[in-house]
Amino acid sequence: MFGSRWGRKPFIAAAALLLGFMAWFLGGWYVSGPLAKEAAFRVPDGSSLSSVAAKLEAEGAISSATAFKLRARVLGMGSKVKAGEFALPAGASMAQVFRLLTGDEVLRRFVTVPEGMPSIMVYERLMANPLLSGEIAVPAEGSILPDTYEIQRGESRQAVVARMQAAMKQALAEEWAKRGKNAVVRSPQEAIILASIVEKETGKASERTMVAGLYSNRVREGMRLQADPTIIYPITKGKPLGRRILQSEIRAVNDYNTYTMAGLPKGPITNPGRDSIAAVVNPADTDVLYMVADGSGGHAFAKTLDEHNANVAKWFKIRKERGDF
Repeated sequence: MFGSRWGRKPFIAAAALLLGFMAWFLGGWYVSGPLAKEAAFRVPDGSSLSSVAAKLEAEGAISSATAFKLRARVLGMGSKVKAGEFALPAGASMAQVFRLLTGDEVLRRFVTVPEGMPSIMVYERLMANPLLSGEIAVPAEGSILPDTYEIQRGESRQAVVARMQAAMKQALAEEWAKRGKNAVVRSPQEAIILASIVEKETGKASERTMVAGLYSNRVREGMRLQADPTIIYPITKGKPLGRRILQSEIRAVNDYNTYTMAGLPKGPITNPGRDSIAAVVNPADTDVLYMVADGSGGHAFAKTLDEHNANVAKWFKIRKERGDF
C-alpha cells in the first residue's frame, strides 16, 4: 500500500503537468490578442504560414509568431492561409485571426464612377485613392464606363483605368450591335459623343430615349443642337461651371460649342452610362425638336418653336417665383 501510493504520485504529477500544458496551449489560441483597434491585414500571393506569422507579429496582430505557427499547425486542421486583404477585429484571438486568414471574408474595396463623370474627375478620384499606386494621365473623354469597380490595395491606377476602358469597349460594342433604324449616329464614336450630350442634358432615366430622339432629329435636319453642356466643356473639361453661362461663352466658336456649329462636337463631353448609349442607338420615334426644363427635374418637349416658346415662358415664370432672378 505504502509503495503503491508513492508510485502513483509521479503519474499524477505528469498528468497535472500535461493538463496544465494543454490548458495553456488551448487557452493561448482563444485568448484575446494585442490589437487595440480593427486593422486591415494583407497576405501577399504565395505567402507561407511562417511569413504570415512573422508579418502578423510585426504588425501587432499577435504576440508571438512562434506560438501562432505551433498552434495553427496543431489546431488548424490542415487549413491554409489565403492571399488577400482581411479585416482583423480589435482584440482578435489567434484562433480568430487564423479563421479569417483561411476563410472567404476577404476585405473588398471599390471605386465608383457615376454616370456623367468627366475624365478629369475620374483622374482626380483615382489619384486621390490612397490604396492605388502609380501615375496616370487623364483618360480619353468617353473611354470610361461609369460603374463600380473592385480594386486591390497596391493595385496600379493604370490597371484600374484599363479595366474601366475595357468595360466601355465591351458595352459600346454590345449596344452598337442593337442599334435600330431610328439611329442617326454613323459610328460607335458618334454614339459615344451623342450619348455624352444626352447624359449631361437629363438626369431622368425615363427621358433618355426622348432626349436622344430630339437630338437625333436635330442632327438629321442639320440643326444646331444648342446643348448647354457643350458650351461648358471647353471651359471646365466637364466640371460644374458654378455660375450662369455668359453671352460671350454662348457665342464662342470652337469644336464643342453646339450653339455656334451644326452637328456633333468633335468628341465626347463626359463619360456616358450604358443607358445613354442604348438611348442614342435606339432613340424614341418622335418629331420633337425642342425642350426646356419644366421645374420638376425633367423637361417639357415641343415640336414647334411656338410651343417651345410657350414652355420657355412657363419655365421663366417658375424660376421667377422661386427667386432665381
